[in-house]
Amino acid sequence: MTTESTAPATAERVPATVEQLEQEGDIAADFLEGLLDIADIDGDLDLDVRSGRAYVSVEAPEEGSVELIAQPDTVQALQELTRIAVQTRTGRFSRLILDVGGSRQTRERQLATLVDRAIARLDEGASQASLPGMSSYERKLVHDIVADRGFVSESYGEGADRHTVIRRG
Repeated sequence: MTTESTAPATAERVPATVEQLEQEGDIAADFLEGLLDIADIDGDLDLDVRSGRAYVSVEAPEEGSVELIAQPDTVQALQELTRIAVQTRTGRFSRLILDVGGSRQTRERQLATLVDRAIARLDEGASQASLPGMSSYERKLVHDIVADRGFVSESYGEGADRHTVIRRG
């Protein structure tokens, strides 16, 4: 006996409206305020919508303590938890971006350093240079940095092993 599925083979994601993204930001802010209260961490929240994403920034007020949660791995974990909280409330997949105490800018500088080291390997004769696995957002940043440096890049692999390979143009 054969069972046929009526569900579409691929789910199409409809871009969120600005109003929906603002709602995501509000839900995320409520969730993060609760976490900050539980952890007894002082932080000011700033919400923004740009490039089809909700952005939530947690900044330290004078003598605040957000640096306790500003490490890239911690921010990534908090972002995933926040996305799940938003998705649970809205029923929609969230591409929300979380920044804690300037962690995104710090990570961008780290990624630029990784790209520069990879380019140095190319300058030493390597035909390509691979970077470690990273999130889709980080890979997008890497692709932008690589293009700015005049090189080309592609992503390979699946899941947590998805990584970027850099080559000459």
